[in-house]
Amino acid sequence: MIFRFGLFELDTESEQLLKEGRTVRIQQQPYKLLCLLITQAGRVVTREEIRAALWPAETFVDYDQGVNFAMKQVREALGDDADHAVYVQTVPKRGYRFIAPVDAGARGASKLVQLNSPEPDLNLQKVLWSNIAELRLADEARNQRRQTAKVAMLWGGIALAIGAIAALLLR
Repeated sequence: MIFRFGLFELDTESEQLLKEGRTVRIQQQPYKLLCLLITQAGRVVTREEIRAALWPAETFVDYDQGVNFAMKQVREALGDDADHAVYVQTVPKRGYRFIAPVDAGARGASKLVQLNSPEPDLNLQKVLWSNIAELRLADEARNQRRQTAKVAMLWGGIALAIGAIAALLLR
């Protein structure tokens, strides 16, 4: 199966995540978690369901830390942010919900099925989600530039203050 969402494509046969045709590196546990979320798109997947899907019953690990770490890696692979989610929404004390529209189809199939939309207009939704992702990336870049400018202004102010103090002391 191939699942398409936003700028991404998840190929379950080759076990690859692609972004605009390029492979995105993702480890096995986060990959399994992403598959679980996508196949349950629009529905809350509980932390217990995630634990059961990622680790056999006889495995002894800190499941909460493991789920948190796997989710962090999923978000990093997707470029998603928990506070401004485009793909994966956190449902506090319950689990996670994949919120982006997902198209599903067999490899080479011309027809795709919309997993979590009552009225599928696949092209429109893909364009909208692509634009949302691009806008969020542009917003993050703008915020980074602003932060850099603030730091530069702070250092400039410090240098100016040191220069003024030095000038006063040298008189």
